[in-house]
Amino acid sequence: MIVRKEIDLTQPLAPSQVEMLHNLESRPISPDEDCPELTMEQLAQFRRISAANREERCKQTVTLRLSPQALRRAKSLGKGYTSVLSRILESALENPDIVRHYL
Repeated sequence: MIVRKEIDLTQPLAPSQVEMLHNLESRPISPDEDCPELTMEQLAQFRRISAANREERCKQTVTLRLSPQALRRAKSLGKGYTSVLSRILESALENPDIVRHYL
């Protein structure tokens, strides 16, 4: 049986809510057919996928020379301008016409 309760996090918990949360700590976790318990092999696979995704997202530090005008325009974008430059560069490199134009 699933019981749903809403708790307003902006208000202090009522004693009955605190009691409900403490009672939930002692309830056993019971997997069902919709959400079976994962095996150790499945958990290991999640770890491998997570590590591979983390490596893909890891950004590299590079040195890049920009004209003063380009740097001024980039900085005018405000905080996070280097991330914007990274996305612009990724987008441009995915477009073969743009790459060919500047080679």
